[in-house]
Amino acid sequence: MSIVLYWHPMSSASPIACALAELGVPHERVKVDIRTGEQHRPEYLALNPNGKVPTLTVDGAPMFETLAIHLWLGHRFGIERGLWPAAGTPEALQALSWCAWSYVTYGALMVRLNVATRGDEALRSDIHAQAAKAGLNDLLAVLDARLAAQPWVLGADYSLVDLVVGSVLGYSVFLGAPVNAHPHVQAWLARVQARPAMQIES
Repeated sequence: MSIVLYWHPMSSASPIACALAELGVPHERVKVDIRTGEQHRPEYLALNPNGKVPTLTVDGAPMFETLAIHLWLGHRFGIERGLWPAAGTPEALQALSWCAWSYVTYGALMVRLNVATRGDEALRSDIHAQAAKAGLNDLLAVLDARLAAQPWVLGADYSLVDLVVGSVLGYSVFLGAPVNAHPHVQAWLARVQARPAMQIES
């Protein structure tokens, strides 16, 4: 199997690079310079019509959207490596739920916060920023309660779900999400970010 990751450092493709490292999956990396607009070239748009990173090709067949790539990696490589629950188990249902929670539910509020604080001047709003932070705070409380009862998102052991959720929450700290107000989340995130695979950026 030939796997190629099209990416750019310090971008939404970084969590995929980290996941590939965590799973120990042999792959090639192709840097797409998003600062100079390489993501809009016709040859890249043929792989990813959104003109964004990441893109993953598997034997030449392209896949895009970070969450989709994470889920495919988990199912294809994570189960045999003990980093993703087996299909048909209660843990597998939780894995899908928490990954979607981070990218969809939590992610939507991150976008709102980003627009309200860093978007175009006409879209910036303290009221909307505070509302987004309040929503994020409520969601963080849900995760904090879970992590108060167990060390990792799925239970006693680290899994790729921790990497997925941790990557989203880690970026949300940069945007101003109140992660540090939730001690169990804060401690868990520090453990996730300390893993060697999370240092991959070259």
